Amino acid sequence: MVNHIVFWNFKPELTEQEREEAGKMIRQSLEAVREKAEGVIRLEVRINELASSNKDIALISSFETVEALNAYQIHPDHVKAGSFVKTVTCDRACFDYEG
Repeated sequence: MVNHIVFWNFKPELTEQEREEAGKMIRQSLEAVREKAEGVIRLEVRINELASSNKDIALISSFETVEALNAYQIHPDHVKAGSFVKTVTCDRACFDYEG
């Protein structure tokens, strides 16, 4: 199994309402890929609700194999979602590991 975790912050110029709307759109578009990409075990998007965090949004996912993760990353729906994510976020951090 391969775990893929990505964190972002919203761009600072976004209003609170724009952040809420962007978070909903990110969640909806990325979680929709879960049903379409082969080899996805788990995929969820979490929006920060606690002041103790230093990131605004997280993608937490698991895949059957490295090949499944690679296929997910080039899946057309993921690429489309990623294009939107880049317009509203910054400070991306990613951590992949097997286990």
